[in-house]
Amino acid sequence: MSVHMELAQHAGKQNKMYQQFLKLDNMRETYIEEAVAQCKEGKPFTTDKINEVTNAMNKINLRFTPVRKIVTSEMVREYAETLK
Repeated sequence: MSVHMELAQHAGKQNKMYQQFLKLDNMRETYIEEAVAQCKEGKPFTTDKINEVTNAMNKINLRFTPVRKIVTSEMVREYAETLK
């Protein structure tokens, strides 16, 4: 296989992984918004879905994607307080 084809395949794989990262990032933001809304309403909430997606994102090993922090309930509460 030529070097050009190998590079093209490598770039294609990286792009596919990056697209998956972006999809997960959007899901994570949606879950964060849901948790914050529930917290603001005084309803019980969990960060389980957020952190499940966060772990999947952090397993995508691309040098140019940032590592995401695990979200705690306290973090959600603190953020929700700033929105009141």
